[in-house]
Amino acid sequence: MIVTPTQTGWRVIHQQAHGLLATQLALHWSEKKRPIRWVETLVALSEHDDGQDAWEGRNHLTEAGAPLDFKELEYSVEQAKNMIQIGLEKSRWNALLLSMHTTFLYEEKRGEDPALDEFLNQQKSNQTKWCKVCKATVAEARYAYYFLQWCDALSLVLCQNLVQKEERRLEVSKGPDGTSYYIFQRPNGSLGLEPWPFDEKELSVHVESFLLTQLAFNDDTELYNALNDAEVEELSWTFKQ
Repeated sequence: MIVTPTQTGWRVIHQQAHGLLATQLALHWSEKKRPIRWVETLVALSEHDDGQDAWEGRNHLTEAGAPLDFKELEYSVEQAKNMIQIGLEKSRWNALLLSMHTTFLYEEKRGEDPALDEFLNQQKSNQTKWCKVCKATVAEARYAYYFLQWCDALSLVLCQNLVQKEERRLEVSKGPDGTSYYIFQRPNGSLGLEPWPFDEKELSVHVESFLLTQLAFNDDTELYNALNDAEVEELSWTFKQ
């Protein structure tokens, strides 16, 4: 979950919803710069945070009982395996991109856990094999993954409300072309990106969020029920060139 405090409690955005927002952004990417296997790449992007832990015990709570933000999560080899399996049941390309995502997230933790090291070694082997099966070059696979990563980063900036005020620029990340992209907000509330990566001159995207007024929960069941009963607020953003 992506959890941010409000004056009355918490705003929660499911990570799967964040993936859907990232896919909305991807759909507007300049057509001439799209990666290969476009539809499969979009599906992988929408699923790049799937396979989350079940709603049981206290999987989604801090020690104090607050909703657990994704940044506080320890890595989960099981979740990563589940996510790749979801992709693998669709296509090797989906699994390849999701496997590359796990490598990006966890390679820096190599040496901390034998199970994680074994998983990372397996992903290197998988990536080589799946790239060949898809008849793609390493450069094409990297371009597609860096595109996924850029859309992921932009979606997270929006979901975490990180856009700066007074037109101060914030770096989103480097795009698949190696260019650094910066986001800023105009006085009228519209958002800009430099350089402009989309074909349209104006576009809008949205995501669902849940507003909780209860600060702490006893277990996942209580939190899950509260989310189902919570007020749903759709957040939207308009980008203009």
